[in-house]
Amino acid sequence: MGARLSRSDFQWVYTDEPHTTRRKEMLQKYPQIKQLMGHDWRIAAQVILTVIIQIVMAILVQDVSWKYVWFFTYIISGTLNHSLSISFHEIGHNLAFGNLRPTANRILGFIANLPLCIPSSVTFKKYHIDHHKFQGDDMLDPDLPTYFEAWLFQSRIGKFFYIVAQPLLYAVRPLLRVPKPVTQLEVINLFIEIVFDAIIMYFLGTKSFVYLLFGTLLGLGLHPISGHFISEHYIFVEGYETYSYYGPLNYLTFNVGYHNEHHDFPNVPGYALPQLKKIAPDYYDNLPCHYSWSKVLIDFIRDPHLGPQSRIRRTIRSSALKSNNAIDMKNKHQVNEILHEVVDNNNNTHPHISKHDRKIINMKKHSSKNPSAINTNEHHTKTE
Repeated sequence: MGARLSRSDFQWVYTDEPHTTRRKEMLQKYPQIKQLMGHDWRIAAQVILTVIIQIVMAILVQDVSWKYVWFFTYIISGTLNHSLSISFHEIGHNLAFGNLRPTANRILGFIANLPLCIPSSVTFKKYHIDHHKFQGDDMLDPDLPTYFEAWLFQSRIGKFFYIVAQPLLYAVRPLLRVPKPVTQLEVINLFIEIVFDAIIMYFLGTKSFVYLLFGTLLGLGLHPISGHFISEHYIFVEGYETYSYYGPLNYLTFNVGYHNEHHDFPNVPGYALPQLKKIAPDYYDNLPCHYSWSKVLIDFIRDPHLGPQSRIRRTIRSSALKSNNAIDMKNKHQVNEILHEVVDNNNNTHPHISKHDRKIINMKKHSSKNPSAINTNEHHTKTE
């Protein structure tokens, strides 16, 4: 049980994350993918139904014995609260009501957050977008384990507690890696959650509050669904940094298991990701994937090649921002322009020409559709 990791450091690469390039290729080959983009009302329906079930269960457990409280907390509350926490993922991408209704998405996030007893929906959105934009970046990806985590959780016992501590690590890690100012929406989220927790304690009592709170702490810790924390980006097969899961728990988790598909097209709702996979089987069927999140957790603990260090790290985007004095990311236009340059260079698209000439080339690419726009002055086998 004391065996330590055979991998002594993270795996460093000197290329950009693969999803931006793949997205462009897939849209050229399968333009019908655009029809899947948008929002899906079923996200809101599933969230509301789950919240109602949790509140009803909180009412029912207030008079049962403690042994049943803990049983229901792990089995039911752990599963449903983890599902609600994953709904933040869909809501954070505005997939419930669309980009034109951000307030509706935020309100749904507040509602989904209620049974979790810990305010997190707004904070999740604030950091999760950076995970997509800066996947694997040593400085800017808030999802990457810290070097302290990699040092502390090396043995099999350490990796067991690493999984148990996922709720804490997932909450604290972004604040340590890429701290951001507290926003007004986060304060509102906190206030709503305090009021809800107080109502539960006052009217229903301690057992009901324990059912909800520890449903979050246990459900996001040593729980089968927690396998998604490990399965998504930890290196199970050399050369691959994102993995999908195609198992039955996707029905409870908004298809978050379709993770390659989601990173390729984050504006496609989870309900439509299986259809995306069917449209482009040549891009997904030969990628290594998982079929059991429970097996992922067991393999992670037992395999000496797996651990917190089993992640890809890169500096290509943060280095580009630093060299252009934009590392604070306050000027969004400048940041986006620099990141587009990174993508172009990563794709070997005219890497040695000027920005001005590259703009002209890009405009000429689309000249057949809009001539007036031109202005010359300007394989591996599947795991498990």
